[in-house]
Amino acid sequence: MRKQLLLFAIRWCATSFGIWLAVRLLGGIEPGMQPTIWTYIGAGLAFSVVNSFLKPIVTILSLPAVVLTLGLFMLVVNGLMVWIALLLVPSLNMSFWQAILAGIVLSIINYVVSELLDIHQTKSLRPNA
Repeated sequence: MRKQLLLFAIRWCATSFGIWLAVRLLGGIEPGMQPTIWTYIGAGLAFSVVNSFLKPIVTILSLPAVVLTLGLFMLVVNGLMVWIALLLVPSLNMSFWQAILAGIVLSIINYVVSELLDIHQTKSLRPNA
């Protein structure tokens, strides 16, 4: 249980960093607002919740489009999840197309984190010889 909580915290921090990076690269700060670190942490949590509950439903419903486009429609699904998550955060706002690009940034960051965690787990499973 403790290990799962640690993995969730690491992924949450990585997602928050990815949202921060995407907002800095693509824009998305409401005029007159100055987001704090807590804004990005909240956005990371909102994205995690949206991804956990809403993404499986949207993926199943969009399965014909995903198959028809050979998986490229998943970029739109990921962008939709980012867009919905940022709607829940008051001081961040992106257009749908910016959210699709932000989804790509988040996917890359989550892939790198997953690979690093997998490498760490693989090393810890090896017996010392």
